[in-house]
Amino acid sequence: MTAVVPRETHRRRDDLVRRLGRADGTVGVFDEVSAGLRRLVPFDAAAWMSTDPGSGLPTGPTMIEDFPDVTPEQCSEHWRREFIDADVNRFDALGRAERPAAALRAVTGDPERSPRYRRFVQPLGFDDELRAVLRVGDTPWGALTLWRRPGRPAFSTSETALVAGLSEPIGEALRVRVRPAEALGGLVRHDRPGLMLFDVAGDLVSLNEQARAWLAELPPDENLHTDLGVELPLWLVITVFRAAAVVHGNGDGTARARVQSRRGPWLVCHASCLDAATGASGTIAVVIEPAKPAEIAPIIIDAYDLSDREQQITRLIARGAGTGDIAGELHLSPHTVRDHVKAIFAKVEVSSRGELVAKLFAEYYEPAYTDHIVRSSARTDLR
Repeated sequence: MTAVVPRETHRRRDDLVRRLGRADGTVGVFDEVSAGLRRLVPFDAAAWMSTDPGSGLPTGPTMIEDFPDVTPEQCSEHWRREFIDADVNRFDALGRAERPAAALRAVTGDPERSPRYRRFVQPLGFDDELRAVLRVGDTPWGALTLWRRPGRPAFSTSETALVAGLSEPIGEALRVRVRPAEALGGLVRHDRPGLMLFDVAGDLVSLNEQARAWLAELPPDENLHTDLGVELPLWLVITVFRAAAVVHGNGDGTARARVQSRRGPWLVCHASCLDAATGASGTIAVVIEPAKPAEIAPIIIDAYDLSDREQQITRLIARGAGTGDIAGELHLSPHTVRDHVKAIFAKVEVSSRGELVAKLFAEYYEPAYTDHIVRSSARTDLR
């Protein structure tokens, strides 16, 4: 492998970061990063995925490069073990670590100590693995895995540090691409949430028609076939495994993931492991429905890079608070509040409070809620 001199490394890294601004959509970010990263940190295969910024669970889209063919069952089992095996460099741990990237051989010394290496990495013909969580602050927006085959050097400390240093700029590029589109149309109008039932092995047992309709709204991704005539995105099955991990003493039996639908609005999936009559954990129930404003507002607000104070003010504006009310509640002067509001308008690209609320919240949820309005006529008591 040809060594890259430090000056050239810096130039290539800076060029990679600049190219992120030209990327079109999430997959475009992955494409741009991969082309530049391969020159900085050579790899034989890679997997890129976007994640729910709340839970860190994969939400799609996913991009896989030069990876061996694996069956859906193998892929599904790999993610199930991610939540139940005591292993190094798990994504949930990297998301909280001071350095959000780590290489398998460097951490273990002997990769055979890693269940993932024995079960997944080595059987697929790889010899080392480098993982990273792509985050902005403490919020994860994506994840990355690089693999090298035997005969290649192990990922070095400097290469791991370089990938860790790219975590924030790549995470930032992913973050800004979840901004609401200008004209997305309304959410699909369903009267009820969708319900799916899975067994602890992650197999779909049953679902209702609402669930079928919501599944059709999910973005394209790596899909798993089922015997019930629907395909499940991999991230949804991973959410099921996160909840089912309680059977092995991990977690609390629940999991949640949020994902943007094909047309833009966000959906939320809740998974819960139910107790069987015997007292053992049994079926996993998954509810899929439009995300409520309280669930999605933090994502949309974060996507516009609003400061903590600007987020507070935005929430108060959405509740109808005026300048004086905001100033009193936050112990600020009215002049300071007005300055913050101007900054918020500039970031969200609106010119009034009404436009701000409409863009951040109302236009994305009102269509789903209008079907639930109950209308009645006034009655006069003639007695």
